[in-house]
Amino acid sequence: MKHQSSWRLAGELLKGLRRYLFLGAFSVLCGTVLSYLIPLVSSFTIDYVIGGQAPSLPFFLESLAQSFADREMLAGNLAICAVVLVALTLLNGLFAFLRNRSIAQVSEGVAKTLRDKLYAHLQEVPYDYHKHASTGDLVQRCTSDVDMVRRFIGMQLLEIVRALTMVSVAAVFMFSIHPQMALISMSTFPFLCIISFVYYKKVRKYFAYSDEAEGELSTTLQENLTGVRVVRAFGQQKNEMAQFTEKNRAYKNITAKLNTMLGVYWGGTDGLIYLQIGISTLAGVYFAVTGNFSLGNVLVFTTYTDMLAWPVRQLGRILSDLGKAGVSLGRLGEILSAEPEKEPGQALTPEISGNIEFEHVCFGYDRYDDVLKDISFSVKAGQTIAILGSTGSGKTSLVQLMQRLYPCTSGKILIDGVNVNDIEHKHLRKNIGIVLQEPFLYSRTILENIRMAAPNASNDEVYEVAKAAAIHDVVQRFDLGYDTVVGERGVTLSGGQQQRVAIARTLMQNAPILIFDDSMSAVDTETDAAIRSALASIRGTCTTFIISHRITTLRESDHILVLENGRLVQQGTHEQLMAEDGMYRRIAEIQSMHKQSSQKGKGI
Repeated sequence: MKHQSSWRLAGELLKGLRRYLFLGAFSVLCGTVLSYLIPLVSSFTIDYVIGGQAPSLPFFLESLAQSFADREMLAGNLAICAVVLVALTLLNGLFAFLRNRSIAQVSEGVAKTLRDKLYAHLQEVPYDYHKHASTGDLVQRCTSDVDMVRRFIGMQLLEIVRALTMVSVAAVFMFSIHPQMALISMSTFPFLCIISFVYYKKVRKYFAYSDEAEGELSTTLQENLTGVRVVRAFGQQKNEMAQFTEKNRAYKNITAKLNTMLGVYWGGTDGLIYLQIGISTLAGVYFAVTGNFSLGNVLVFTTYTDMLAWPVRQLGRILSDLGKAGVSLGRLGEILSAEPEKEPGQALTPEISGNIEFEHVCFGYDRYDDVLKDISFSVKAGQTIAILGSTGSGKTSLVQLMQRLYPCTSGKILIDGVNVNDIEHKHLRKNIGIVLQEPFLYSRTILENIRMAAPNASNDEVYEVAKAAAIHDVVQRFDLGYDTVVGERGVTLSGGQQQRVAIARTLMQNAPILIFDDSMSAVDTETDAAIRSALASIRGTCTTFIISHRITTLRESDHILVLENGRLVQQGTHEQLMAEDGMYRRIAEIQSMHKQSSQKGKGI
C-alpha cells in the first residue's frame, strides 16, 4: 500500500471522531494563547503597575489594557493582578484537560476501530492468503503497529497543531513588541527546522527496517512456541536459540542505530536551544541597559524563547513519530488492501442434499502446474466415497475445491445441480463439514470445542456426537470430564484424542456433506472401525468423503476414487478395483501381507 493511501486510511479511521479532534484542536489554540498571555500579564504588572512605565504590549492589547486598567487602583490592589494570573493559569489547565481528554477519545477510538477492522478483514480474506502469510508477522502488525498509530495520535497529532500555533502566536506577539529582539530570539529556529527535516528523512527508512526485524523476531518466537514439541523431540533447542539470537541481534542493531541517531538529534538540538536562550538573555539585558527595552520585556522574551524551544525542538520527534506511524499505517494498509473473498457467481443458498458431480475439473495453485487434471465423477446423496492416493496426488486439493477454498482452473463442480461458484460461500461451507488430518483445537474446554459448530446445542447432543466419535468414554475418565480445558492447540490430548474431538465437532455441524481428510490416521484400527460403525448408524442420507490409506477403512465405501499424479486412474467398488491390476490392489496386497506378518509375529 502506498504512503498516500496510508493517510487516506487514517482519514477513514477518524470518521465519527472528528468532533473530538476539533475540540482538542480548539483547546490547543485557546491554551496556547493563554500560555502566552500569562507572561504578558507579568510584564504588564512589573513595567506598568509597579514600575510606572508605559506598558510594552502588542499593539492590539496595549490600548485594551490601558482602557480597562487604572494604574493607581492596580498598584494599591496587586492582588487583582495575582487573581488574573491565577485565573489564566486555571483556564489554561482546563483547556489542557479538554485537549488530553479529547485526544484520548480519538486515539483509543482509532485503535479500537483499527483492531476491529483488521480482525474482521482477516476473517474475510481468501484461504490462500493465510497459507502464505506469516502468523507472527500478522500478530505483530495487529498489535505493535496498531499501538504505534494509537501513540502517535495520542501524543503527537495535536502537538503538530500546538507547535504551529505556538510559533505563529509567538511571532505575532514578539514582532509587535520589538521586531529586532524578535529576530534575535528566533535566530536559531530555522536551523532547528532544517535539522529536524534532515533527521526525519534519514531516520524514516530505519523505522521500516525496525518493524520488519520485529516482525521476523515475532514469527520466530511464535513458530518456536507452536512447535515446541517438535523442537524437544529432535533436540533442536540450541539451533532454535541460535536462530532466535540472530534475529534478536539484528533487531537490536537496528534499534541501537535508531537510538544513536535520536541521541545525536536531541543532543545537538539541546545545544542550539541553550545557545538561543543565552543569546536572547544577553540581547535583552543589552537593550534594557541601553534604555531601549524594559525589564518586563526581558522577562517576556526570555519566557517566550524558552516556550518556543520545546515545540520547535519537538518538531523532529513529531516528524520521526510521523514516519513511524506512516510505516505502521502502510503495513496495516497492506492487510486491509488484500482483496476479501468474493462471490464468483450468484451467491445462491439452495437446499443441499449431497448430490455431487465433478465435470472435467482441473486445478493448479499456479497456471503452469496442475495439481488435478481432468477429474470427472458423480456421487449420489447418502453415498460414502473413499479417496486413495500417494502423497501429493491431489486428494486434499480435491475436497478443498468442494468447499471452494480454491477456484477450479477449468471444468465445474455441481452440488445438487448448482455450480459451487453460484453458491454463497458461507452457505456452502455450512453444509460441508470437514475434519482435517491435523485438527486445530482451541484453548477452551472439550465441551466448548465440540459445541463450537452449534453453540446452542444441548449437553445430550454433545454426548451423542462424542459417542459417535468414540471419545465420550475417554472424556468421562478425565477428572473434570467435558469441563477439562484443552491446552493450546490441544496439547493436553493425544493425537488420536484430538482427532476424535475434531470429528465430534464436525458431526455437531449436522452438515449433509462430510469430509474426513485422513482424520483417523492417529487412531488405532479398532477405534477406526468403531467410529465408522457409529457414523454409519447416524449418517442417514449424509454424503461422506473419506481420505485414507487403510484399505480396511476404504473397502466398505460405496465408491472408491484412486488418484495418481493428479489424475483419476481408477474408480469403482472394492471388489471391482481388486479385480483390476492397479494401485489399489497393490496397496491392498501389501497391507494384507503386513497384517499377516504382524499376526504371525504375535503368535511367535
